[in-house]
Amino acid sequence: MNIGPNLAQAETFLAEAECLNPGPWVAHSRNVALAAQKIAQFHPELDEDLAYVFGLLHDIGRREGVTGMRHTLDGFHFLMHRGFPEAARICLTHSFSYKSMDAALGRWDVSDEEFDFIRSYLTLINFGPYDMLFQLCDAIALAEGICLMEKRLVDAAIRLGTNDFTHKKWQALFDIKAYFEGYIGKSIYAVLPNVIDTTFREIMQ
Repeated sequence: MNIGPNLAQAETFLAEAECLNPGPWVAHSRNVALAAQKIAQFHPELDEDLAYVFGLLHDIGRREGVTGMRHTLDGFHFLMHRGFPEAARICLTHSFSYKSMDAALGRWDVSDEEFDFIRSYLTLINFGPYDMLFQLCDAIALAEGICLMEKRLVDAAIRLGTNDFTHKKWQALFDIKAYFEGYIGKSIYAVLPNVIDTTFREIMQ
């Protein structure tokens, strides 16, 4: 069983998806990949090259069009059908730093059966380092670059709103950030490129 596609396959999948549904999600995916690669270097259970590939593909479900939470399931099925269950898993888990369906901010544009499948899938697994890595990197990557997590979280809240679980999701993300900083020995931002420029671009212009 292949753990993940190789880089050439991942780039091909992403290029095809961009043709089907162009948008800033592609640049976001590349920035997630870069952040994951940089952070993975410091964790003994993570492979930086595999992390980069998983990052490119974490939102690959957006190839199906402009959707809400459906993109997680579409990405899962796309990669499962191609024999990459570990990469498929990241498509589902990256949106759930706090493991509750109610914590999602996007609309649940799936059937009842699909909703139950995602809930059952999440219930049956324990999040590992790769799951947590992409929950973190998804929360620090804009299309424009890698930024302070607070900027990304506020950006998502403005676009998608908040709910009663938002504070729990945010706390979970800060806990994950602290987890990886324990391996790095310093702030994650110290090993990531152009964080200041991306975060404060509007102020500095």
